[in-house]
Amino acid sequence: MAEQRKVLLPDIGDFQDIDVVEVLVKVGDHVQVDDSLIVLETEKATMEIPSPFTGVIREMRVRVGDTISEGGLVCVMDAEETALPAAPAPPPEEVVKAEAEPEQPEEPVEIPPFPEPAQAQPTAHASPSVRRLARELGIDLTLVPPSGPKGRVLKEDVQGYVKGMIDKGTAAGVPISGVRVARAPDIDFRKFGPTEIQPLSRIRKLSGANLHRSWVTVPHVTQFDEADITELESFRKSQKGAAESQGVKLTFLPFVMKAIVAGLQEFPHFNSSLDKTGENLIVKNYFHIGVAVDTAQGLIVPAVRDVDRKGILELAGELMELSTKARERKLHLDDLQGGTFTISSLGGIGGTFFTPIVNHPEVAVLGVGRMEWKPVYRSGELQRRLILPLSLSYDHRVIDGADAVRFTGRLVHYLSDLRRILL
Repeated sequence: MAEQRKVLLPDIGDFQDIDVVEVLVKVGDHVQVDDSLIVLETEKATMEIPSPFTGVIREMRVRVGDTISEGGLVCVMDAEETALPAAPAPPPEEVVKAEAEPEQPEEPVEIPPFPEPAQAQPTAHASPSVRRLARELGIDLTLVPPSGPKGRVLKEDVQGYVKGMIDKGTAAGVPISGVRVARAPDIDFRKFGPTEIQPLSRIRKLSGANLHRSWVTVPHVTQFDEADITELESFRKSQKGAAESQGVKLTFLPFVMKAIVAGLQEFPHFNSSLDKTGENLIVKNYFHIGVAVDTAQGLIVPAVRDVDRKGILELAGELMELSTKARERKLHLDDLQGGTFTISSLGGIGGTFFTPIVNHPEVAVLGVGRMEWKPVYRSGELQRRLILPLSLSYDHRVIDGADAVRFTGRLVHYLSDLRRILL
């Protein structure tokens, strides 16, 4: 029997008066648990708010353009069943995407050097939908000349600015001088055989846009190395029982995180970001390590905060919690913000070396492959040693190859004997 229930905005982090940019349901719609009801937008992210009940929408209490805070009434439903407490919004990702289409699709176009950007305005006045469009296109709104009333930036202003950037040879504010580009061909694959359309999940679209932006705007270089972790793995196994008694699964990742922080403390520019001008380096004196989590919806990168202040077992527990929340779509905004360096670990799946993409605005990411027993010539004889492959991708504007080698060398040094971190 249906029961009238109120749907309140759940805890989504330390945010107040969030803009409602989309309403995805209407009165009379039948929704299931976890179906999205509305889309909210902050200055840095968009997020969908799921339904905590299965039932029929009786009243909608918000509309596009409204603002809402935690505990605010979203809608009233005739719920068919009692559900678990409302879960936080599914994990957002900052939406950034640069698009640049040449005017002539048939032949490559030589793009000339771009002129100096227009003088930025101190602030930009725009609606949430226009701000969202600007982020999707990778545009700094303060650079867009406004044409609306009271200096408001309109959708047409953003579109015109992008067209001007393309005509002048820029994309997302990044110069593309002397680059030959051509429009991707539109192929009808059905003429070769049966096909089907599978829409990308929202998370894959958002993360894909960010990865694409990073790949085309950051000059990537990848440094490979190998760490002998024979003794460290033996120690890890000896502590599994103690970890399990505390309800913690002790993987190898917390040890890698501690080694990374020790390396970042020695090489601070690896723990930094370029500012928007590209002329200054923002060095961070905190260590929040992002860990890529493989979920059914796509790749999500929550950050473990203050890794330098936590022990191995505490880190292992937090990793378990964040991974579970990511796969159950229960991450908070705070879980996804503030990372300073990212780990992409594929060792549990397989593989050796690969080229991870820098998680912009960070400047480096470490790929961890599958550990493998190998014969190593040491002390005049062949020994059986456990080897961990490491792949460090970095922003060559900030990090030189020599420092990348030194950084991975320090990781190898610490992972071969983590006690060295204490010295």
